[in-house]
Formats: sequence, C-alpha cells, structure tokens
Amino acid sequence: MPPQFGAPPPGQVPPDRPAAFCVIERDGLVALVEVPWEGRGLLLHLPGGGLDPGETEAEAAVRECGEEAGLVVTLDAEPFIRADHYFLHHDGMIRNTRGAFFAGRVLAEDPARVTEPDHRLVWISPSEAVVQLERESHAWAVAAWLRLRARA
Repeated sequence: MPPQFGAPPPGQVPPDRPAAFCVIERDGLVALVEVPWEGRGLLLHLPGGGLDPGETEAEAAVRECGEEAGLVVTLDAEPFIRADHYFLHHDGMIRNTRGAFFAGRVLAEDPARVTEPDHRLVWISPSEAVVQLERESHAWAVAAWLRLRARA
C-alpha cells in the first residue's frame, strides 16, 4: 500500500487521479520544474502529471517531461516507488494523485516540446530538492531514490 500524503478536506472524498512523475538525473543534479502558483509564488515539482486516457504510466511520465521541461528521457522499466497525495490543482479541484515515480536519464533537451510555457526547467542537487520540493510526496520520492542509489 503506497503512503498517503496530505489529507482530504473535512467531509469530502476527492476523486483519484492516476499520475506519473520522474526523478531525472544528470551530472549529479535532478530535473525539477518551477511552476508559478497564484498566491504562493514559484513552486518546485518533479516533472510529471496525470495520465491521459489510454496512456501507460511510463508514457505519461515521458510525455510530461517533454511538455513541462523540454526533456527527451529514457526511464527505468518500472516505477521505483509509489505514493498518493491529496493535491489542489490549478483548476481549484482537490484530487488524490496516485503517483508512480520513475527514475530516468536525459537523452536530449528539446525546448520545442514544451507546451506549458509557465513551467521552467531547473537543475538542483538531490538533497536540496528534498528540502525545496513543494509536494511532500515528491520530496519523499527523491529521498527514496537517493537511498536506492546509495545501496546500488
């Protein structure tokens, strides 16, 4: 059973939203996206997002890396960890994001793939990412990724 981060609003049962995220490493840094959030400033997230109809988790993770960060990536075959997180989306809806987290590597950067121009790619050390990531589930996933790498 994946860990659950956050809590639903009292008396509500938010809908589930399958999602996939990536921990992409290059030269000892991980890729994050900086996202402006009304009333909260700039927030850091792992690249990723919700699955489109008919899409696998891996396909969604690869697509989102391109749309949000302009990255062409290759992923490990399976998620290295899963975590759920109640999350307030830009549309004002709270959903329980059912996240699959993949490890991956950059094949190329292609800014033409970016379809979310308010997202900006940043590279940061994994330990700093654990501190600065806005979503607790993302910070937890990066910490788990670091532990797996240290044991490999």
